[in-house]
Amino acid sequence: MASNALSRLANLHRHFHITKSSTHSKGSGSENANVGTIKISQDVTTALANGKAVVALESTIISHGMPYPQNFETAKEVEAIVREHGAVPATIAILQGIPCIGLSTEELERLAKLGTNARKISRRDIAHVVATRGSGGTTVSATMIFASMVGISIFVTGGIGGVHKNGESTMDISSDLTELGRTPITVISAGVKSILDIPRTLEYLETQGVSVVSYRTDDFPAFFSEKSGCKVNRKLDLKSGILIAIPIPKEHSVSGNIIESAIQTALREASSDKEITGSAETPYLLSRVNELTGGASLESNIALVKNNAALGAKIAVALSHIQDHGSS
Repeated sequence: MASNALSRLANLHRHFHITKSSTHSKGSGSENANVGTIKISQDVTTALANGKAVVALESTIISHGMPYPQNFETAKEVEAIVREHGAVPATIAILQGIPCIGLSTEELERLAKLGTNARKISRRDIAHVVATRGSGGTTVSATMIFASMVGISIFVTGGIGGVHKNGESTMDISSDLTELGRTPITVISAGVKSILDIPRTLEYLETQGVSVVSYRTDDFPAFFSEKSGCKVNRKLDLKSGILIAIPIPKEHSVSGNIIESAIQTALREASSDKEITGSAETPYLLSRVNELTGGASLESNIALVKNNAALGAKIAVALSHIQDHGSS
């Protein structure tokens, strides 16, 4: 127990909680006072120091996933679900250049109101957003980085990014996949976003040495639908992430034909009419699919995130018990 506690304290030593009085304000004469600092909420700090269960949550679903106030209400509901199942939620974002692990209600609302005016932050964007004191939601890859830095082992999201359609030609592959191959954290999701190329995404994860399992099924889920038709592969390597894919609850699953038709329409529009590519493509496609399905896809998105949060919290609690017993 003592060695485990010392390990946690050593991990936290590099990352201290910033109080209001120590946060840089205009005219203080210390322009770079907080550059490189990570702000951890008191709840998360206490939980990590005491070996309690903590669940990391990404924030692009807040900034880019849905409009205000639905994004704000959903964020609060997901955090409440994590708490109800015995874990501490740690929503991660960068606000005014400071990476924040665990947001207050006021910070959640600030990000929700920024919406798509906030930056969408992946690994490559972190340094620039911090240096320019920007604010934004962290993607799966950036959230994994900050969670791992402070010793959070479980991370819940809606769905991970992947290989885009025609990715074999465009090389448009989400950094989420390479992050899973390099950052040791367990990611709970409803599989891969169904606007992507799921078979190639699974092949890429296998190349990265990522262990991929599905919860209570051998069929890899397709985000809005319970099944993708792809069987999960199971590989186990050290120093890489684990992806646990949870099928969307059956009552919230969208018909495969309906969703596939909407996706194909959105893809055609993005490539020919809108000419949207890169990081702008996924938010556009999800928004357009929601329009084409009459709002059904967004309702499903919210339902699957809540379902993921409940299971993720249970896993985090079970893991904290195992770690405590193993060190005693």
